[in-house]
Amino acid sequence: MKAGGRRNLAAMCIVAAAAAWAPHARAVELWASEQGEQSIDLDTAVKWSSLGAYAPDDPRLYPERATGTALFRLRLGLNVQFDDRITSELAYEHRAQLATASGGASASAGILPSLGEAPYRLTQLDWELAGNGDTTAYRHEIDRALVAFHPKWGSVVVGRQAIGLGRGVLFGAVDVFSPFSPAEVDREWRRGIDAVRAEYHLSDTSAVELIGAFGPSWDDSAALARARGYFGNTDAELIIGKRAEDFMVGTSLSRTVKDAEVHLELAVFHTPESQPEGGLFGDDHLVGKAVLGSSYTFDIGNGLTVIGEYHYCGFGVEDIDRVTGRAARPEFQERYLRGDLQILGQHALGLQASYSFGTAWAGYLMILQSPIDGSGLASPALNWDFSNNASLRLSAFFPWGDPPRRGRIRSEYGAVPISLFLQLSAYF
Repeated sequence: MKAGGRRNLAAMCIVAAAAAWAPHARAVELWASEQGEQSIDLDTAVKWSSLGAYAPDDPRLYPERATGTALFRLRLGLNVQFDDRITSELAYEHRAQLATASGGASASAGILPSLGEAPYRLTQLDWELAGNGDTTAYRHEIDRALVAFHPKWGSVVVGRQAIGLGRGVLFGAVDVFSPFSPAEVDREWRRGIDAVRAEYHLSDTSAVELIGAFGPSWDDSAALARARGYFGNTDAELIIGKRAEDFMVGTSLSRTVKDAEVHLELAVFHTPESQPEGGLFGDDHLVGKAVLGSSYTFDIGNGLTVIGEYHYCGFGVEDIDRVTGRAARPEFQERYLRGDLQILGQHALGLQASYSFGTAWAGYLMILQSPIDGSGLASPALNWDFSNNASLRLSAFFPWGDPPRRGRIRSEYGAVPISLFLQLSAYF
């Protein structure tokens, strides 16, 4: 982008930031009826993020070893309460991203939110205002637009919404609608999809649900049936139906065992294409995914919470040396962008620990590791809530493993750059 284009991008960011910090944006409640049954609320969030990365020495993947990326997000959420049974939500977001270099593999992939097209949308409602290849982008998007009905027997939600399934924290086997990357720092808003959800309560502890998620064609859409319930200290769900061109069956369980929580996710997908790595039970069209994890809070100081998970993904490559060739295939790229793969290989271990140092400070540590090639990623983080509506987060990413060579990835995490992430968030 030329200098004039960059000035325009900066000017638009400043205008958007000024609008977010203006006094009228501080009013959370815009209007309420005298009885309080009807109301209109505005939620405003502003985030400035910076990511500095130092990549492995492989010019084919990383033409520039040292790169920097800045991301600005302004999100306006309008919540309307029509009565005690009908509500609506609209979320409008501005995103501006500036990178110091373009070309090669993205050093921010998996850490910053994706700017690509979201799956399961009839139309994206995502427009570019300015941009220049991989270096600059300024977009605005409607990420939520829904109406929710809450009759006595259950709920019906129609429109663009966020849908999360399963019990996994770092990984997911049944979470098929825009799941987060395991290393993604900002997980506050899952990207919205165009869907209809209808849930019927069978009892106080069980329900059945139908989910329809829509894309430009039938092959880009999903139709799932879900049953869930609590049975003693066990929470379980069963999912069956069509996801894009796949037929899937999945289940998830979570249970309290003494003072620990244990969760399990299992899913089987029947795919139209045969899998190069082979499938389940000798069928190349059957693909399995699984998550097994547990969480426990140790009685140390204010409480140290530790979560551990194992993830198996049949869509990944069995030998990471072959991932470079597989990544060139359109079907692999489509599944990766849709979120079918949270890892490139087939096996991963994850550990997440969190500790609160008081009312304002909290520390985190995430470790991802491949049990196959021994590579891994450690990410310590520190969060400071310096006011009631603002916080500062600092995260670092330290990978290890065989680095890439001549454009060929040789380990799951060895090609990840060393990175430093800083984010300032404010809410009104």
